[in-house]
Amino acid sequence: MLAKLFSPFLAGLLLSVLLGGCVTTGMPQRQEIDLDKALQTHVQLGLRYLQNGGREAARRHFLEALKLGKRNPQAHHGLALLYQMDGELDVAESHFKKALRYDSDFSMARTNYGAFLYQQERYADALEQFERASEDLTYGRRSYALANYGRTALKLGKVEAAEKAYTRALALNANLPQALLELAELKFDAGEYSQAKRYLDRFAEGSRQVPQSLWLGIRIEKIFGNRDKERSYALALKNLYPYSAEALKYKEMMAHDG
Repeated sequence: MLAKLFSPFLAGLLLSVLLGGCVTTGMPQRQEIDLDKALQTHVQLGLRYLQNGGREAARRHFLEALKLGKRNPQAHHGLALLYQMDGELDVAESHFKKALRYDSDFSMARTNYGAFLYQQERYADALEQFERASEDLTYGRRSYALANYGRTALKLGKVEAAEKAYTRALALNANLPQALLELAELKFDAGEYSQAKRYLDRFAEGSRQVPQSLWLGIRIEKIFGNRDKERSYALALKNLYPYSAEALKYKEMMAHDG
């Protein structure tokens, strides 16, 4: 969920400006540097390096950005992501909190902070962050915040809230894989098998099959008595994901049925 990055041209432009600023020969006046632009360019370069695995280069750019503006939320957000990757969780959280302290409307940082909290199994805290991000009507990835809210709500046993969040996510992004698959599971668990199949078919139209979707497909087709489709799902599960938990569940089901 990294922000859109600046082009390499801007990086070269910034470098030439900075080098030009060091020249004192013959120039009547030193070229004024737009500090805000320099700060933002450092942030975007940091995100680019981070996205491409260049952590140390990313760190340098984020720290340079903070030298130009110690309360810049984007720079703190970048460092939060970096330290999260490094496994420095306390440091990462401190930067997430700073990013949101300096810009409480920074929904991308809030969503990533929610994901961070989810990974720490701090589900109630994560739910709060996803809820706040999903309420931002200007947030371009609001559907993902809603889907993450649904996933977290399920961890807390809030099934109705999860279903509502997934439905809202699909209203914004009709092909969101996570929402389609989770709604298929929820409908199956509720005994609404036709709706479960419809959601699963929509998932399969636009996404690669995963163990969860194949296992769900097996169970749905078994209920409808479609043996050929059931075998097709089972074969894919055994061939693509032979060591998955879902493959073991299928073997247990077959042993029980046999």
